[in-house]
Amino acid sequence: RHVADFQLSIASVIENSPGDCLPQDLHLQAQQLAERLKCDSVVSEISTGPGTVNFTINRELLAKTVLQQVWKDGSEYGVKSELFSTVPRQKAVIEFSSPNIAKKFHIGHLRSTIVGNFIANLKVALGHEVVRINYLGDWGMQFGLLGVGFQSFGNKEKLKSSPLQHLFEVYVQINKAAEDENTKKLAKDFFRKLEEHDEQTLSIWKQFRDLSIEEYIRIYKRLGVHFDEYSGESFYQEKAQEVLKMLEDKGLLQKTVKGTGIVDLSEKKDLSTVSTVMRSDGTSLYITRQFLIISFRDLAAAIDRMNKHSWDTMIYVTDKSQSNHFQHLFQILKLMGYDWAERCQHVSFGLVQGMKTRRGEVIFLEDVLNEVRSRMLQNMTSTKTTKEMQDPVETAEKVGLAALIIQDFRGLLSSDYQFSWDRALQSRGDTGVFLQYTHARLHSLEQMQGNAELTDVNVACLQEPEAISVLQHLLRYDEVLYRSSQDLQPKHIVSYLLTLSHLAAVAHKTLPVKGSAPDVAQARLCLFHAARSVLANGMKLLGITPVTQM
Repeated sequence: RHVADFQLSIASVIENSPGDCLPQDLHLQAQQLAERLKCDSVVSEISTGPGTVNFTINRELLAKTVLQQVWKDGSEYGVKSELFSTVPRQKAVIEFSSPNIAKKFHIGHLRSTIVGNFIANLKVALGHEVVRINYLGDWGMQFGLLGVGFQSFGNKEKLKSSPLQHLFEVYVQINKAAEDENTKKLAKDFFRKLEEHDEQTLSIWKQFRDLSIEEYIRIYKRLGVHFDEYSGESFYQEKAQEVLKMLEDKGLLQKTVKGTGIVDLSEKKDLSTVSTVMRSDGTSLYITRQFLIISFRDLAAAIDRMNKHSWDTMIYVTDKSQSNHFQHLFQILKLMGYDWAERCQHVSFGLVQGMKTRRGEVIFLEDVLNEVRSRMLQNMTSTKTTKEMQDPVETAEKVGLAALIIQDFRGLLSSDYQFSWDRALQSRGDTGVFLQYTHARLHSLEQMQGNAELTDVNVACLQEPEAISVLQHLLRYDEVLYRSSQDLQPKHIVSYLLTLSHLAAVAHKTLPVKGSAPDVAQARLCLFHAARSVLANGMKLLGITPVTQM
């Protein structure tokens, strides 16, 4: 029994409310409508189901249209669909990754990095203009401590060769002495000098920042991620003061009995919802986003980006513990008279438990990348074909990253999940390894059997159910892109690509190219080329680099 291509639900087209109709009435109406419809050169069969009218497309037309479209549009297949014809092209600013210098690059930063990268890739593919911003934790009292720590434990050579690791070690060491009154005083002095723009102090801080960014750029490159702007809290010291003045001028800043600065966000202005913006000693709060504290810097950064980029939408990608923070941030901006605050969006994600490397907990992003590469390499070496590969290490890294990304993107972003290396790196089942394996296999089929040519394909040769299943699935790609563009969830694309890989694997087994009659071989080769092309497009959107050998 074949599956129809399109389905019309009778309940969606009848005039009286569908709730009043009994199932048998709907079924009868479906049959009556089906009897009045006629097949034509496009529709080859009309049937009914429970309350539905089902249409089957002329099989040869289906094959010809899909293959031609995939062939013609190439990497733009799906995004050129009429589904997107009414969507206006926009400018989006996306803030993601945003680690703190000298502190751990924890798993939350990794999630923010790959999710933000996916959203940016998707928007670019759909023709929008995107500015990717990395908003670093590069200011605050911890730099007072770090400066003092570097004077005691720092090593210039180590700072140059591995800045992230060395600054982290220095920070851990000085933190042990952080309770010591003398250390506290020195740290305060160092930070005060920074705030006063003392040249020598600033140049030490600048070195910490610049060398860290250089190393981040190198590591992000391994992830296939880049940024247009490395911004940070340090950019907004002066502008934060302007924001404070604006809040005072608009009468939005109130003082509590203890002298803490707050902004009233409640509907009735009865202080039932307030946001703390200033400590009682008058200092602007450094951003501790896990508490409901809005720093003037965040407000200043949002205003500055609007002035600089005049964006249509601004997206912040962080974990869900910061949801209230962003809700308050957007509310305060609106109270300040910035209506564009309604076009700000917080894309939040859940927490990942249990990600450890063999050496213990994850401290640096590079630890994760090295771990996934070495585990994958080990798995690959145990199979016999790896020896002939040109660059097994690079391949292991790309396949391993696909495994990480697919494990992360399979569910709703907001859900927490338990991380498992074994599950992520399985070669069978719904994993990134399976997607890469399918892509490599289809690629080598094309290499061995010669390139497909669409000009003289006899589509009558693609009538087997396994071929039709692949074609029907390829036809749906634009709908999946549309869904992901609406809710910014990668899971729709992930499940689409996994299904495509399963269908292609079945077709590959049952529809041999080698040994078939020339026109059959050529038609099948075109089908497999189309499947590989769409698979590669989808993988790239997710941030995965497809491999050609495995």
